[in-house]
Amino acid sequence: MKRGEIAELAGSCGLGAWTGLSVLTMVVVGHEGIPLFADADLLSWSVGHRPGTAVAVARWVTATGTGVVPYALVVLAALMAGRTPRQRALAAALCLSCLGAGQALRYTLMALVGRPRPPLTDWATHASGWAFPSGHTTTAALTAGLLIIAVRVRGPRAGTPLTVVIGCWGALVGLTRVYLGVHWFTDVVGGWLFAAGWLGLCLWAVARWLPERMTPGATNSETVPAAGTAMAAAAGTSSARRTAEPPGGTAGRITGGRSATVPKQTDAARQRREDHAPDDPGRRGRSRPA
Repeated sequence: MKRGEIAELAGSCGLGAWTGLSVLTMVVVGHEGIPLFADADLLSWSVGHRPGTAVAVARWVTATGTGVVPYALVVLAALMAGRTPRQRALAAALCLSCLGAGQALRYTLMALVGRPRPPLTDWATHASGWAFPSGHTTTAALTAGLLIIAVRVRGPRAGTPLTVVIGCWGALVGLTRVYLGVHWFTDVVGGWLFAAGWLGLCLWAVARWLPERMTPGATNSETVPAAGTAMAAAAGTSSARRTAEPPGGTAGRITGGRSATVPKQTDAARQRREDHAPDDPGRRGRSRPA
């Protein structure tokens, strides 16, 4: 896809996600933080289906959505997307900025909404802070999105299985928060919408304003197409001029303001005229044998 198409698609997806998040936030605030839709039913099902092995796996998965792991993964995404040291360094700075700024903005929204978490008796792991939107869900979704973008930039055709695995991990982190009883399901949905909106905004800004030569994944041949086109055009013009010129060349003679073209005579032509009789022997004398 072209940069303009990427910017348009990312901007549209980001705008749609922000719209959905705004509506959900207003509903949560309007209901003063009480459970919405299927929140209570999903929490009740989670509490009733908690074997020891499933809880241990859920705790391990949910731990990958916070701390050092997401930041290490976005640095890995930057190394995958860039092709030169300069591109990798710039991609790392952009990915870390996207994740860090998203975290700060999410904390601000969480403090403004101030939604309480589910009852403490239903918790199967530690949690702190307000509930909406889910912090683990937002962080994992942002990280998964950056990894997917890096995979698609690096290998658009061969990265589909890896893209599916990364997307499933990002979604699973959010679902474990509901399973462990520390978030309502609408908290997780809010985290997904927030991540999609913020990631779409960041990708739109990069595709619209970042110079093409500094874009992660761009090669030297992609950054100087104009120079290559100009050189090819010059070579074609020179070849056309050589083809148009006659093989023997011409010699111009200026006589009375007019130019006369004198063909170059070769030794072979001169020898043929000497070996044959004149065209009009009656006027030039007797013909001699060849």
